[in-house]
Amino acid sequence: MTNPELWGDLADRYRTPGPRRMLALDGGGIRGVLTLSILKAIETQLGVARLSDYFDYIAGTSTGAIIASGLAIGKSVDELIDFYRSTGTAMFERTRYLERLNSLYRNGPLEQQLKSVFGATTDLKPPRASTNDGQPRLKTLLLVVTRNVTTDSPWPISTNPEARYNRPDRDDCNLCIPLWQLVRASTAAPIYFPPEVIQVHPTDPAKTFVFVDGGITPYNNPAFVLYRFATHPAYRLNWPTGERHLQLVSVGTGAGATDGATPDSASGNIVSTGLGVPTALMYGALVDQDVNCRTVGRCTYGDLIDRELLDMVPREGADEGKLAERLKRQPVPLDVDMGRQFLFTRYNVDLSATGLKELGFGHIDPAAAKAMDKADAPHIQLLLDIGTAAARQVNVKAHFGPFAPASAGA
Repeated sequence: MTNPELWGDLADRYRTPGPRRMLALDGGGIRGVLTLSILKAIETQLGVARLSDYFDYIAGTSTGAIIASGLAIGKSVDELIDFYRSTGTAMFERTRYLERLNSLYRNGPLEQQLKSVFGATTDLKPPRASTNDGQPRLKTLLLVVTRNVTTDSPWPISTNPEARYNRPDRDDCNLCIPLWQLVRASTAAPIYFPPEVIQVHPTDPAKTFVFVDGGITPYNNPAFVLYRFATHPAYRLNWPTGERHLQLVSVGTGAGATDGATPDSASGNIVSTGLGVPTALMYGALVDQDVNCRTVGRCTYGDLIDRELLDMVPREGADEGKLAERLKRQPVPLDVDMGRQFLFTRYNVDLSATGLKELGFGHIDPAAAKAMDKADAPHIQLLLDIGTAAARQVNVKAHFGPFAPASAGA
């Protein structure tokens, strides 16, 4: 921090040196409910009323942006679960038949719900005691990923008040964007929802841009871009790196392998393979962000990447032998500093047929579980139940190392 005045009421929190903790949340439509189930376990084991009391920087893409923003303004996980329960159906209210030529779902219901939660006038500026308008205010740093269609580029927007495009002397200061509108932009999935138009400069129409879902950028999993925003000098935050200084927790919205073409029916799968290209590209980028974090950071927990990389958790002994033998080797204790840039933990839910069976949901069709726009009450409850079963993987004491409070539960 070089200018405490820019930070408002957050100055005391961020001027104090010490370890920094970050949280990154994937996109995935209504499957954000799975994320919330895992976050509930983290919140409970940490023993905090609000995750914003623990995490210093929270990032989200698409549905992850809704959750990240809710946490950043001090919502509890239970409050956000209630939000998804009560508004899921409204968020995915279908348009009239002719309007579906543009999008499947109406943006009006979602817009109203976002305004009610995040405030109609809440912007990205740090809170100040002098502002007493009754609107929610940010209690921690926030990063929301969206895509600027006008410039054909990803636009991760941070609330760091010292960032170049957040300076208050700029007419096009990003911190003036309403929070609800930024979240709406990040969730504007093409085909599903209309794009969001934001005039960044209040008097210059040339600074008006069209935004769509951040999930169609390389950052549907925003973990590695969050690390960059926290540490790279260009973003002017410059948090110290190291296994004792920086923690990054990443939470997904579920994943699972989908059967594709086979040698015996390759041509018969051309259409289905073509239709699956966008999903395949998004999934590949998501995994790549995960691998980047496990390569630069030190992974304390995560699903298997593949049979060669395994889970990338550093283990005792040589990296040899059969898969089962290699996984049985004990992780290197976290009190041994291996010189990585940060501690990294990745939680997700396996929605394949095998994964669902292991969680006790073998009777559930994986395709139904993976649906991102099925938002009726029974399906939301099903996702909560699956997420609660998957949340048994969370172990704050074992995975958070020196960042875990002494009172943390397992």
